[in-house]
Amino acid sequence: MSKDSVTIIDNLSGRQIELPLKRGTHGPAAIDIGRFYRELGYFTYDPGFLSTASCQSKLTFIDGDKGILLYGGYPIEQLAEKSSFLEVAYLMLYGKLPAPEQLNNFKKIITHHSMLNESLKSFFRGFYHDAHPMAIMVGVVGSLSAFYHDSTDINNPQHREIAAHRMIAKMTSIAAASYKHSIGEPQVYPDNSLSYTGNLLNMMFSVPCEEYHVDPVAEKALDLIFILHIDHEQNASTSTVRLAGSSGANPFACIASGIAALWGPAHGGANEAVLNMLKEIGDIKNIPSYIARAKDKQDPFRLMGFGHRVYKNYDPRARIIRKMCHEVLEKLGADNDPLFELALRLEEIALNDDYFIERKLYPNVDFYSGLIYKALGIPSNMFTVMFAIARTVGWVAQWMEMIAEKDQRIGRPRQLYVGPAQRDYVPIDQR
Repeated sequence: MSKDSVTIIDNLSGRQIELPLKRGTHGPAAIDIGRFYRELGYFTYDPGFLSTASCQSKLTFIDGDKGILLYGGYPIEQLAEKSSFLEVAYLMLYGKLPAPEQLNNFKKIITHHSMLNESLKSFFRGFYHDAHPMAIMVGVVGSLSAFYHDSTDINNPQHREIAAHRMIAKMTSIAAASYKHSIGEPQVYPDNSLSYTGNLLNMMFSVPCEEYHVDPVAEKALDLIFILHIDHEQNASTSTVRLAGSSGANPFACIASGIAALWGPAHGGANEAVLNMLKEIGDIKNIPSYIARAKDKQDPFRLMGFGHRVYKNYDPRARIIRKMCHEVLEKLGADNDPLFELALRLEEIALNDDYFIERKLYPNVDFYSGLIYKALGIPSNMFTVMFAIARTVGWVAQWMEMIAEKDQRIGRPRQLYVGPAQRDYVPIDQR
């Protein structure tokens, strides 16, 4: 047997097959099971695809046991400290960090693509006044292919690039317009003199009758959160974008499908769940009883924002955002809010409690991002929208990578059928 292959023996028939191993730059090797069904007649069964590599990618790598997250090979800690959101976006799209002139040109492109077609205003007005912003996002983003026919040829690399730029640029405008519609205020046009996150804050919180100044602390905090949320390997929404894209769907429809998947509370709603949990706990004096409930396996209560499905060590993003969270709470005066005092006390207990330490249930990125969003005045129904803005970069990068693959085929998972055996139709008068 080759060192780069694995032999599978079928004990029922005595047949065996040698399957090749595919080795990546980091992480475990993957068994190429392309011939498995054809030669042995079996499917593989892997609910949730927890042990299945669905693609090859150069974009992001996670080592959950060691708490490592790399974008294009760069540690997230270095990018968060030294880079900016749009610089990391360039890295994800083009596979390298930009030179100064490249970054300036990229910023100009994204800035000048941020306007929305005026016809979309009537689309926003068509939504019910209290529609959830994520519902509006799904609809509006999906509609963009009706406005931008010049960038929907997925076989044209230039079209793919233009579509990627448009999605990253317009997502902030769509998000802000969704928020404004939900509170009954007029949409605010983008301002090309502002940064990416500064523009978002201006479009969300300024009104025509008053002058608005972007708070640099808020601007910096959002830029950091967006960097941390750009991509995270083949999560549910990213896999959805790739699956939709494998059918040849236009890029705007693919990103809309990713937004829909992100909307699920098990995926993009974790930071909102953290605030709901804090509201349920209510007071610092109630923390011990809720800690006891979290330790009780018979109690359905769970501490939201602690631990992570992928990271079995400290979430590297949480280390970074924790410092920013404390800075935001201090500088914006939000540290006097009882909810924030409760959160910081809960954090202190969890970081020093043997139960949490032994099980590595450390505060994760969602615990801190929710607190920052609340301190910035962003309502909880916009938390997942903010996530979608950042993750759009990862979605379009993953989509572009997939479309460019030479052996790209439409996704077609198999199933284990457990329904009734074949049976004959019975006329209705004989049933």
